[in-house]
Amino acid sequence: MSALGKVVRAGVGRRRVQTLVIGLATMMAVAASVLGGSLLVVSGAPFTDAFAEQRGAHLSVAFDAERVSAGPLSKSADAEGVSGAAGPFRTATVVPTSDGAGSGWPMTVVGRGDPGRDVDEVALLEGRWPTGPGEIVLSVGSALIPAPGMKLTFAELPGSPALTVVGVARSVTQTADAWVAPSQMPALTAPGSGGYQMLYRFADADTAAQIGAGGEAVTRNLPRGAAVGQQSWLTVKKNAERDTALYVPFLIAFGALGLVMSVLIVGNTVAAAVGAGTRRIGVLKAIGCTPAQVVRAYVGQALIPAAAGTALGVLVGHLLAVPVLAETEEVYGSSSLTVAPWVDASVIAGVLGLVAATAWASAWRAGRLRTVDALAVGRGTSTRRGRWAARLAGRLPLPQPVALGLARPFARPARALAMGTAVLFGTVAVTFTVGMAASLSEVMKAKAHDAADAAVPAPLPDFGPRDPASAKKPRADPAEIAAAIEAGAGTAKHYSAATVRATVSGVTGTVDVIAFTGDASWGGYTMVSGRWADKPDEAVVPTPFLAATGTRVGDTVTVNGLDRPVTVRIVGEVLDPRNDGMQVFTDARTLAAAHPDLTETSHHIAVASGTDVTRYVDALNKDLAPLGATAQVGGLDGGSDMVVTLNSLSAILTLMLVAVAALGVLNGVLLDTRERVRELGVHKALGMTPRQTVAMVLTSVVVTGLVAGALGVPLGVTLHGWVFPAMGESVGLRLPDPVLAVYHGAELVSLALGGLLIAALGALLPAGWAAGARTATALRTE
Repeated sequence: MSALGKVVRAGVGRRRVQTLVIGLATMMAVAASVLGGSLLVVSGAPFTDAFAEQRGAHLSVAFDAERVSAGPLSKSADAEGVSGAAGPFRTATVVPTSDGAGSGWPMTVVGRGDPGRDVDEVALLEGRWPTGPGEIVLSVGSALIPAPGMKLTFAELPGSPALTVVGVARSVTQTADAWVAPSQMPALTAPGSGGYQMLYRFADADTAAQIGAGGEAVTRNLPRGAAVGQQSWLTVKKNAERDTALYVPFLIAFGALGLVMSVLIVGNTVAAAVGAGTRRIGVLKAIGCTPAQVVRAYVGQALIPAAAGTALGVLVGHLLAVPVLAETEEVYGSSSLTVAPWVDASVIAGVLGLVAATAWASAWRAGRLRTVDALAVGRGTSTRRGRWAARLAGRLPLPQPVALGLARPFARPARALAMGTAVLFGTVAVTFTVGMAASLSEVMKAKAHDAADAAVPAPLPDFGPRDPASAKKPRADPAEIAAAIEAGAGTAKHYSAATVRATVSGVTGTVDVIAFTGDASWGGYTMVSGRWADKPDEAVVPTPFLAATGTRVGDTVTVNGLDRPVTVRIVGEVLDPRNDGMQVFTDARTLAAAHPDLTETSHHIAVASGTDVTRYVDALNKDLAPLGATAQVGGLDGGSDMVVTLNSLSAILTLMLVAVAALGVLNGVLLDTRERVRELGVHKALGMTPRQTVAMVLTSVVVTGLVAGALGVPLGVTLHGWVFPAMGESVGLRLPDPVLAVYHGAELVSLALGGLLIAALGALLPAGWAAGARTATALRTE
């Protein structure tokens, strides 16, 4: 081993605390960067690859067959900007029964002679394409569990046609729930219903504005109102990327915190090592080391623990990515997704490059020191620094050890600044995590709508028009249950909610139509814009519904899959992430003609002030027992795996940042204590007890911790105000003020004091070491 290698190895072994701090800081930065970079890469990769391979439709448009015929639709393929088109295909909304298992969910069926090639090539995953009547291919995303050979019966249609599933397929842009041969469509289309579908590819389709312009071009020469719905490929892409995109802003924030903290700690640690080892640098130069070799020695002492931390960080990043990538694998049935090797390589090179550059900048001062000056410098600090602070602290009515500790940061301002920076980032991380947990809790409250004191759960939800077999089954009468609740002693107000599965023109898949009887505005529904629906034919919808349907507050949409189509006007936007936001909230009177048998109903109750909820529920259950229903305390709450994952990730990353911050303080206090070892011996000789020594060392970080905490809290609040709205936007949600304004005065004060706690934790070990040092040993130290 070369002489320079021995110097590097000796420095790493001698400065164990600094080595540990650099390693952990680097591990934190690498873990967050690997995780964030991997999710950013894989979030769009499966969809992008499938869209290119299958030449997905940039825009799919649903048309009313009563207002336009196939001829004009075919001519729309020649509109300006259209590079390819498929259709028109006949469409119908039907409700299947699978092998006698009862009614299924409404589905959009398209009559298509082949899987296509130039536009929206449907990929067959199992079986074959239907060649004639009696056969159907189900989408892999169908509400039914698709399997070749299963029988589907459409009991509500004339003749109750029965079809056999001959294949399972996937449309990358989700243009249908099922496909049949064109000759099958007349039997699946009820009189006075049905429509057409056109699929378009445009020369320019990278933005929503370009898609909108293309949509206007293809419908310009068609009758007004012929287009009843449309779906952009950008919406499908955003939905496909939703799960992993949610984590990206969150991980970018932690990655940035980790990187900045890593750079600062490495720079401060190397600078402190240079300052503390001035005489050693002089000795190295005296025995022949060149300035460049001295610089390389200190850079090497930083790179060795950084390399170890990088290796551990890559491993931790891969382990943390497992639960998130597992969700993405299911989107397109892709093979196991893993962290891309180039992501690892980029992060490793970037972080180690930053560490090397930071260490070199800090070590450059060591290389420029003159040998004679370095040898002449002792280990003691200048006695002139911080004299004014010491005099001021001495005048305060405080014990002398406390006064000495409070004045200490002013004797070493650069070191105090370094420790304060570490505490600052730790406080930012804790503040951000507390705010994110509170905001996620508000989102879950909005999802659960659990403002009710008591509730009567509903049976399984309706799936559109009921078949005769299921209609014979006895069900609890919602009117009787509502009457029992109304008559109950202690009932202040209540409403009922019935859920029906339906479809919306232009969008594949099902939507939940929630029909209310009574005023449900108090039930925990958080409004984003507009107002609550309080009249028939009005509706409130979540933000993802507006995005998927291309509508906004004030527009109308048509709900299908019931006994007859229902048109509602959107009057408000509500925060609700359930069912991917594909829900319609309306008054029960809206569905009176289209679906009169709303029996799968839940009831939500607010009790009068001063009423014991448990006793109220017990009394109510005695009245509900003959009706076949049971009440429960509280609302119909529900958890979320996403929230658990995010809270777990944030807790792990925050603990890592806090640990690194505390170690940064430990490193600074340890250097300071070792430099002052002779001074400590003098204090002990004059009668300072071990307890007073501990108090002096701990109070030396009080000012630093308080200032860093006071600065870190507003920065953490600002970070939360940037990251959480970005997380909501990534999943198609607009977040109102109640979800974002989650910090309160007393809580902010506690978080600010958290900076003091982090600083105190970092100073405990050096304080114990100083208290345990023998007086004679300390006095003999030069």
